[in-house]
Amino acid sequence: MIEAQRLDRVFTALADAGRRGMVERLSMGPATVKQLAEPQGMRLPSALKHLKVLEDGGIVASRKVGRTRTYTIEPAALSEIDDWVRQRQTAMNKAFDRLVQAMKDFPGEEGE
Repeated sequence: MIEAQRLDRVFTALADAGRRGMVERLSMGPATVKQLAEPQGMRLPSALKHLKVLEDGGIVASRKVGRTRTYTIEPAALSEIDDWVRQRQTAMNKAFDRLVQAMKDFPGEEGE
């Protein structure tokens, strides 16, 4: 259940295009709130709210030095998504393999 709640927070955090843009920017390296807000056309208070959602989702981490808050990406959160998707792909591939086998086992109407 905890894993499901964690995934829910990650997917919720990534549900917004502006937040995905921030994650994309952070994949290139650390950035300040201002550097993350400007390309999204956000004011700083809005950007901070979005960054809070990303931080709550475990996707980013922040560090404050003096008056400057810098954000970095947390790769572990994204690898959790990757693991979840990979598990779904494996399950689907097994289902397709069973379907292919069932079709081979089913007497066909060849030659009729």
